[in-house]
Amino acid sequence: MRSDKMKTNYTRTQKITIAGICIALYIVIMMCTQSFAFGQYQVRISTAMYALSAIFPFLIVPFGLANVISNTIMGGLGPLDMIGGGIVGILTTSVIVLAKRYGCGNWCILLAITLIPGLGVPVWLSILLDIPYWVLASTVVVGQFICGIAGMALVTALEKTFAVNLAAERK
Repeated sequence: MRSDKMKTNYTRTQKITIAGICIALYIVIMMCTQSFAFGQYQVRISTAMYALSAIFPFLIVPFGLANVISNTIMGGLGPLDMIGGGIVGILTTSVIVLAKRYGCGNWCILLAITLIPGLGVPVWLSILLDIPYWVLASTVVVGQFICGIAGMALVTALEKTFAVNLAAERK
């Protein structure tokens, strides 16, 4: 079931609640996985949550904010990393929302989560860490690929669950 067939008329309170839960969960996951989220292969499991924007398009800005907050608390690389992370989060979730809106399958989630952070984040990390761009990009893409698979699986499972629940309600 495509996400555009799911409930889309959330109240403002429901949107704020879902956004708050997602921001908090993003930060908690980052805190719990920071031992490998900032290493040579940056496997940031929390970025798999960007996939939820396929179901909840109003999460574009909250996920950007979650990234800024987590980079502020744990990143330690300063304003460029904080702002860059926020921009990459917003861009990634925006691409996911647009792709789903145009009928692309969940494979677009895998590509967006893998390629946008994987090729975007090394732009400023190469400056901050004085490491060549392609060296960083090759390792960040590997970590993001794992997150992309997890995000794609998450949305696929949620869509199937919503489809089963909707079918049960109609009986």
